[in-house]
Formats: sequence, C-alpha cells, structure tokens
Amino acid sequence: MATWSRSNDHSWPVFLLHLLLIFAKQTEAELRYSVPEEVKEGTVVGNIAKDLGLEKAHLTDRRLRIVSGSENTFFSVNTNNGALQVRRKIDREELCHGACLMELKIIVESPLEMHHVVVEVTDVNDHSPSFLDKQQHFEIAEHTAVETRFQLQAATDPDVGGNSIRTYTLSSNDYFDIDVSQSDEDKIPFLVLKKPLDREKRKKLLLLVTAIDGGKPPRSATLNVSVTVLDINDNRPSFSQDVYQVQIYENVSVGTVVAQVSATDPDEGNNGEIQYIIAKALQPKIYETFEMNSLTGEIKLKALLDFEEFEIYKIDIEASDKGTPPLTGRCRVVVKIKDVNDNSPKIDVTSLSNTISEDSKPGTTISLISVNDEDSGLNGKIISRILNDVPFELKPSYKENMYSLVTKEHLDREKVSLYEILIQASDCGNPPLSTVKTLSVQVSDVNDNSPRFEKSPLQFYLPENNAAGATVLSVSATDIDMNENAAISYHIVREGSRDDVTAFLNINSENGQIAALKSFDFETLKTFQFQVVATDSGTLSLSSNVTVNVFILDQNDNAPVILYPLSSNGSAEGVEEIPRNVNAGHLVTKVRAYDADIGYNGWLLFSLQEVTDHSLFGLDRYTGQIRTLRSFTETDEAEHKLVIMVKDNGNVSLSATATVVVKVVEPKEAFAASDVKSAANDDEGNYVTFYLMITLGAVSILFIISIIVLIAMQCSKSTDYTSKYLQETNYDGTLCHSIQYRSGDKRYMLVGPRMSIGSTIVPGSHANTLVLPDRRRTSEEERM
Repeated sequence: MATWSRSNDHSWPVFLLHLLLIFAKQTEAELRYSVPEEVKEGTVVGNIAKDLGLEKAHLTDRRLRIVSGSENTFFSVNTNNGALQVRRKIDREELCHGACLMELKIIVESPLEMHHVVVEVTDVNDHSPSFLDKQQHFEIAEHTAVETRFQLQAATDPDVGGNSIRTYTLSSNDYFDIDVSQSDEDKIPFLVLKKPLDREKRKKLLLLVTAIDGGKPPRSATLNVSVTVLDINDNRPSFSQDVYQVQIYENVSVGTVVAQVSATDPDEGNNGEIQYIIAKALQPKIYETFEMNSLTGEIKLKALLDFEEFEIYKIDIEASDKGTPPLTGRCRVVVKIKDVNDNSPKIDVTSLSNTISEDSKPGTTISLISVNDEDSGLNGKIISRILNDVPFELKPSYKENMYSLVTKEHLDREKVSLYEILIQASDCGNPPLSTVKTLSVQVSDVNDNSPRFEKSPLQFYLPENNAAGATVLSVSATDIDMNENAAISYHIVREGSRDDVTAFLNINSENGQIAALKSFDFETLKTFQFQVVATDSGTLSLSSNVTVNVFILDQNDNAPVILYPLSSNGSAEGVEEIPRNVNAGHLVTKVRAYDADIGYNGWLLFSLQEVTDHSLFGLDRYTGQIRTLRSFTETDEAEHKLVIMVKDNGNVSLSATATVVVKVVEPKEAFAASDVKSAANDDEGNYVTFYLMITLGAVSILFIISIIVLIAMQCSKSTDYTSKYLQETNYDGTLCHSIQYRSGDKRYMLVGPRMSIGSTIVPGSHANTLVLPDRRRTSEEERM
C-alpha cells in the first residue's frame, strides 16, 4: 500500500487517481433522470441497464435492484428490461419544499457494483393558490397620500417554479391599484392608492383580490378586501431598522426572548401609541414557534426549535398606532438557527448475504454499509469502526460515509460458526454521539474434516454361538462438519479371499451396526480382524478407517466326552475284573473324559450316581480313579455295577455318564493280570504325583510371569490396545492348561480342559483335542 505525504503537493493528484481506480469496480456512474409528480404507477423514468451498458439477458442473474432504504418505496427496477419505474404515486409537495431530488442506490452483483441514480421530481400544477384568511380589512384615513401602499395578505401555493403564484389582480375600482413586490423569493401584493380618499363621499370600499398561478391552465384564489375610510392620522410608526438579524442555538428553552424590535411614532396621544403584531406570514410554522409581546416588541420562543427541520425563520413584524385610522410600519426579523449535536449517527446496512462460506478468500465483500448524521459541520462528521475482535474490516468507498464490510482473514466454521459484528458510528460533535449496530454473519460449512473414530484400533469381545443375522457389535465415527458433510456411511473392507471372515459380516451403512451372518465357534476361531471405513457425504467426500479386533469368548456348549471306558459298540461301558483278595485302596480302573471347552466350562468333576455297595468302592472326584474302600468278604457279590457322571463347571453345567461293571474273580484266575495291572497302577500312581508337581510348579511360574508383565505394561503406559498373547503351554495331568493375553488395561486367562495322565494336546488344534493311549489295548497286550 502506497503512503502519501501532505508535504509533497505533486503526489495528491496521483493519490486521488489511485483512490478512484480502487473504487471504480464498485460504482460505475451516476445517472440523472426526471419525472413529473403524480404520474401513474409503472411509468418508466429511464432505462438503467441501457444507460449503464448492462446486458438485459444477465439482469436476473446479476440481481439488479434498488438498495433497501434508499427511497425504495417510490421506485422499482424491472429486472427483465432494466427500466426504472414509478412504484407508487409521488406527491412532490409532501416530500420537498424546494427542488426535489431523490437519490437511489442501485446494486448489481457478480461482480458487485453500486451506482447512484438521482431522480428529479418535477412539479405539475396540481394545487391552487390559497389565502390564509378569506377576508382582509383595512382602515385608511382620508387624505392618505396618493401612491400609499397597503400590504395585502399573500397567497400560498405549494407548487414551485412556473406553477407557483405568478400575479395578483384587483377588481375594478376608482381608488386602488394592485402592485406586487418581490421580497427574496416571495411575491407580496400591495394595494396602491391612486387617488385621495374622501370619507364624506364614500365610507367603505369592497374589493376582490385574485391570486393567479402560472400553470396551464392557471389556477386562482380570491381574497375579499374591505376598506374603511377614517379620519386623518398622518404619521405611521417607524422601526429603528428594516431588518433585524438574530442567531440562536436550536436547543434554547421555550420562553426565551429571541429578539426585541422597537418603533417610534411622532404623533401624540392615541395616534402615537404603538402596538406590535406578527404580520400574516407565508410560513404557518412561524405562528407555532414564536409569539409577540404587543406592548414591548419582544419575540419569545413558543415551541422547541429543530435545526434539521428549519434553519431560518423570516418574521414580518407590524407596528400600528392607535390613531384614527391607525398607521402601520413594518420590519423583518431574520432568525438563523445554529446547529447543536442532538442527532446520533444512523447506520444503514445493506446485507448482500448474511451467510458466508468458510472457504471464502480474505477480501470477500458481504455487506454494504452507509452512515449519515442529520447534524451539520463537525456535528455531522462521522467516524466508523468495528468494535469487537472479528475477522472482518470496513473498507471506505469513494463516496463519503459509504463502506464495504469485507473479510480480512480465513474463516473456520468449526471454531466459530456465528459472528456478531459490532459496528460503531461516532460523530465529531462535543460531546460526540455514537450509534452501535450489530450485524450477524453465519459461517456456512464446507467439507474440510474427515470422520474420526474415538479409538483405533477397536476391541470387541463376542461370545460364541451368537445368533446368525443378529447385531454383534457397533462402530461409530464423528465428523465435526455439519449437514451432509457430517452424514457418515460405513462399509467393511473385504479382501475377497476364500478364508475372509468379513464375508460373514454385514454392516448397516447408516448406524455402523455390524451383524454376523453365521454363528462363531470358539473351538474353531478364537480371534479375527477387519477394517471399517467411515465416509462422509460431502461433495468431495472424505473418509477414515479403523481396525477392529474381535475376540471370541468361550461358552459352555460342549458336553464332556467319555474316553474310557468305551465298549465295542461305542457306548461308555466297560468291564473290569479284579481278584477277590485285593486290599483296600486297590485301583480298580480310571474313568477318562475330556471337554472341548476351556476354563471352568472344561473343568471336569466325577461323581458316583449308582453303586451296588457304597462301602466297597470309592471315586476320586478330580481324577476319576475308582478304588476299593475295603477288602472283599465271602458274602460280597461277585459283580458290581458303578454309574459315574462326569460334569463340567459351566454356569449351566453339561454332563455325561459311564458305566463300569466290576467282576470279582478268584485270585488264581486273575493272578497274572493282577500282577501286571498292579505294577502298572503303581507306576501310574507315581506318574500322577510327578506330573502334579510339575503342573503346579508351571502354573505358579506362569502366574508370577503374568504379574511381572502386567506391572511392566502398566509402567510403560502403552496405548496399544492390540491383544498380546503369551506362549500357549500344555500340561499333562489332572489340572488345566491356560492361554493368557492382555487387551488394554485388562488381562484374560483362557483355561483349558482337565486331562488325564498320559494325554496330550495336539499342537495347533483349536478344538483342544486330546490324544490318549488305548488302555484296553495295553491291558490285552499285558494279558498276552
């Protein structure tokens, strides 16, 4: 921006030219038209589009119109052809006292232009002259000198120019002529005595004065004048000066003496005693504003003054003596009103748009603002500014007191969506007066923000055996934009491979609810991962994605399976033979079972449901071992039936039953088998103790490691929500195996099923399948 200095006189023309070039785009020209008053509605004043060089085809798109508040009630613009038309009847006399010029502001958008149109309303002769009073009486002394003048009441006509009062005529008579005197812009009629009066011949005269205007055809009004001839009073009052000049401020109080006039009369007695009156005036406002003291000649204020309504009053004063007839002298008092700062500035805001897009460039115009003050001088000099801290500024126009409200920086609706702009206009009076106007500007949204998920990745835990087609989980994203820019739709990223789990997932694109089209089985699938994409509905849509980790939670959906005993037909039945001479604590057999579930759902307990003799056999509830409780006697039966129930520890437990038939044989028959089996049982007992110690030690170590890992992860304050699996450990024996993992700030342990001695977990199996040695085959081999 160039800086101009007052010291360089040669730079001022260049500076002015620079300013004119800056504002040339906003205003192209000032047009002048004229239209007579009283014309019909729709009368074309002129063609704005043609005079401004605008194309008629683009007038509607460019929104050619008159700015609201600029005489818009009388004129309108035809947007089809650009014609300026009269909107309603115009009465010039109601609007103007003299010349009637109406200034219009014309706005054209895209690009923004403002033009000024001045329409002069010309006068038509639509008013007749009128006299304030229909009659006027004169008392004129005889011997009054010829050529003596007597002021008649002046007629008034609201019309101006050639339509105003042109002349006065007097009815035919022998004594008087009429003469019109031009006083300033007023025409004042006078009766002029053309020959001496003789009261003895004629005491009273009746005359008719006609006021005629200059219209075509002319209009007129009449005044009845009566003249009474009196005896002589040959000296009239005389004022000390013909014109009195007075200046007063408009805020003086009612009752203030504005001026005092003084007249003298050399006559004596009643002929020299003077009284004062305000003469018949052209301005009726004079009688409402001033009053006269008839004895002292003081003129007092009768009503409050207003400089903005009348700046000057011309008061004609008459001084009359009390002679017979009375004589009158005249003078004029000119009262000039001085302005005081009693009007606050007015702000007129023409809002081209109260909404602005947040991606608007700095310098974008949103409103045109004009200010005015009815006071004059410094009292009417206005300084405008924006009070609050907003990203807008006022740029002055080439025309005084005209501004453009423009953006001065980039906007962001997500930070501020509505601006309340406080515009202050202050005058330079003492003290100054000011006005504050609030302009609300709404910032409209553009799609400049992507949808966001609250967390990434997302963790969900889904119980197995879910209902196919039901909603299993839900994702949600937010977008700080608004309306369609914040309307989010969801979809799942599908890989298209044969083993892609997402083929069985269906997402509601509107609310992000995800339904599973099949039921998941923990024993087959423990966890899977997929991605969800959230996309907004903006014109240029934006999107973001999130990884979803799903962990399948085990349910007690598998009943225990009996592994031993098993008969040849597949039923859980077996026959065990033992010698009659075995001692108490003898291992008869061991029921073996497994459960595909994990944790408590796979933790098995054994119980005797049926037994022939409760005193003879006992069952270990944890190992499934059946042992003798006492030695056999001769009275004991040779065959005993035991029904064993195997039950898991789920919330709703599942169970299976096995039947063991124990046959008691003589020692000779079972000697060999008994020895072999006893040795195997002793080894097995030793193995149970050994595996139990290993299992308990391993679980303890695993528990300590889990605690250490948990403490370490809490100290590191990791924000990674991905599950971290510990190494899967398999145990032999009657305890359980477990899988430990961490998700966020939670730790989970998946506990596997109870296993019998000698059983193993197949590595990589999701079903926790147990492989056990065939005990029956071993027994047969031993017998062989």
